[in-house]
Amino acid sequence: MALLITLAACAGPGPEMPGRRPPALADLPPMKTFVTHRVTPPQRSNAAIAQDFLDLAFQMESGRSLPYMTRFEGPITVRVTGPAPASLEPDLAALLARLRREAGIGIHRVAADAPASVTIEFLPRSQLQRLVPQAACFVAPRVSSWEDFRQSRRSGEVDWTTLPVRQWVAIFIPGDVSPQEVRDCLHEELAQAIGPLNDLYRLPDSVFNDDNFHTVLTGFDMLILRAYYAPELHNGTTRDEAARVLPQLLARLNPRGERIGGSDLMSPTPRAWIDAIEAALGPGTAPSQRVAAARSAVEIARTQGWRDTRLAFSLFAFGRLALGQNNGETSLAAFLEAGQIYAAHPVTRVQSAHVAMHIAAFALSAGQPDTAVLIIDDHLDDVQNGENAALLASMLLMKAEALDMLGWTKEAAAIRRDALGWARYGFGSENEVRERMAEIAWLNPARTD
Repeated sequence: MALLITLAACAGPGPEMPGRRPPALADLPPMKTFVTHRVTPPQRSNAAIAQDFLDLAFQMESGRSLPYMTRFEGPITVRVTGPAPASLEPDLAALLARLRREAGIGIHRVAADAPASVTIEFLPRSQLQRLVPQAACFVAPRVSSWEDFRQSRRSGEVDWTTLPVRQWVAIFIPGDVSPQEVRDCLHEELAQAIGPLNDLYRLPDSVFNDDNFHTVLTGFDMLILRAYYAPELHNGTTRDEAARVLPQLLARLNPRGERIGGSDLMSPTPRAWIDAIEAALGPGTAPSQRVAAARSAVEIARTQGWRDTRLAFSLFAFGRLALGQNNGETSLAAFLEAGQIYAAHPVTRVQSAHVAMHIAAFALSAGQPDTAVLIIDDHLDDVQNGENAALLASMLLMKAEALDMLGWTKEAAAIRRDALGWARYGFGSENEVRERMAEIAWLNPARTD
């Protein structure tokens, strides 16, 4: 990281990615997929996890409180309707198997025409976002189809706070997006369909976090779901009742968490910071306003005295948005500081990899291919373990460009082909794969084609 500080002094505008014709490819390789999952247990104390559970289970993302817990009773059934993509079958089967194995939840798939606890319906993205413009995918209670939701969306039927017990819910996912986007929606929305409804920005190792760094359910998430369906809890359990039960419950489910001290408890996240982050990253905001909102998030984080993932995420968001304003020196400085915070904790290696990709792009465009290769190689295992094919493809494509610059053309070609297999899963359509390849090729200052 210290070597990269010198880049800040000479950084001009950030790496731009204008459209250009990609290098010709006769064909793309077959799509690559993740076939194994590495289970990483939670790295925080049970005292901290108990507080996380309470905040996840008894509050909505909007900030509204939930009076009591709700969950499914008995075996949970899942059906799929609508034009599902081919990638769904293995990804859904793997997810359901993990929920049975790691969370101890009785859940299985049934036929599309059978009654089910959870309906997963696929529809075109344009149709979904006509009714819910800000959602990539979402879950709703008391409905079993898109038509049910369309008719009930303005009524109390889809209000989670009035739900006494979960009997049936529906998850709506666009079928015309990349395989990775479909899988990510499956993990997040199914977890919320059967478990806690809230997201917390303070969580470093969870899908229940709107920073979107983790895209498949983690060991922490599976522990939360296992606790959510433990016999000590039930429909109607209040927050105070859960707080009394959780210490013994977590000691039983997660003995290693008893050996970790309680110093990892984190302060509450003020609404002003959440609003700033949402303004920076949400739709419908002018670029200059996005940058201002991200800068405000950084300032709030510093005022709070944070040195945790919330400050790092503020800096990461600010760095990305500053790139769009052609402010490379400011952007790089933000990425470097975010990277230092993430690198200080082993639980945030996935976040470190996202930051590293941007820093590697600066190194590549500054004519330092050897530095870019070192940065990328240091994070490839973490990206693989995080099962993020889009990020893995991007980093491998950058490495290939760097190797081309160093004259290792044969090795570059092999890595590029490997990257394109992952890109087909991460980015989806052939056009998007080729566009991403062209964008990264443009970072190579030696290219003239």
